[in-house]
Amino acid sequence: MRPPLEGVRVIELAGIGPAPFCGMMLADHGAEVIRIDRPGGSDPLAQDEERDVLLRSRRSITLNLKRPEAVEIVAKLVETADGLIEGFRPGVAERLGLGPDTLMKRNPALVYARMTGWGQNGPLADKAGHDLNYISLSGGLAAIGPEGQPPVPPLNLIGDYGGGGMMLAFGFVTALLAARQTGKGGIIDCSMADGAAAMMAGMWTLKHNEMWTQPRGQNLLDGGAPFYGCYACADGTFIALGAIEPKFFDRLREALGLADDPLFADQYEQSKWPAMKKRLSEIFASRPRTVWTDLLQQRDCCYSEVLTM
Repeated sequence: MRPPLEGVRVIELAGIGPAPFCGMMLADHGAEVIRIDRPGGSDPLAQDEERDVLLRSRRSITLNLKRPEAVEIVAKLVETADGLIEGFRPGVAERLGLGPDTLMKRNPALVYARMTGWGQNGPLADKAGHDLNYISLSGGLAAIGPEGQPPVPPLNLIGDYGGGGMMLAFGFVTALLAARQTGKGGIIDCSMADGAAAMMAGMWTLKHNEMWTQPRGQNLLDGGAPFYGCYACADGTFIALGAIEPKFFDRLREALGLADDPLFADQYEQSKWPAMKKRLSEIFASRPRTVWTDLLQQRDCCYSEVLTM
């Protein structure tokens, strides 16, 4: 099958986190992505860019964008490109001479995709931040973590990659489709705070339906439900259960010898969840994980091992 973005050319102004993730996604799907790197590299945390997974599938050119001749090279590349990705703070691209107004005069069909933490304007627009900050003000972070403990950083999956890079890639492709139909490009203004908030749609649905009413760690998908969470095994490893639907929960109960246990008779009785979780914790802690995998893997009850990197 032909890669869906074959024939699409994208210029990526090097950055960290969400912008290169977007570039990776576009390149993985067939786009020709040319990355404009800074002298010395763009990521202060990178030990070896040759091993940086986020930089895969594309070529790079090193240019000092503080030099006018380097800016002109980028502008020339943009003239024959379908899109450009940048992840600078608001106003930086404009000061470099690579803002959307300038480049879209040279290529009216250009898709100009830009990524920020807080958006291009507003009280926080020029403030520094990272994934954790963006998801903290979007409502996502407060919902993640055990009961009675501080919220737990979910790596940088929600702000950087889900609400950031993936949203930017989605916006890029939608604008590209429009540009192919109309000949007119567009600006994709993606902020990680906005993207993280959008990813909370399902949780808001649960809340509106009064299915997310308890403090953190006591609800359906945040570790409160005994049938949706992780358990330690006797050998120090962990397993994950996702038996939300009754048919999967019934198969789990049967496999564990709990089919006739009255404690587990009403799956969604929240008052019994702590006791159910305690009992399951004792059961899984009594045997090594291999035993549970042999017992549950083929039962189709939403069981899996928790594997490490």
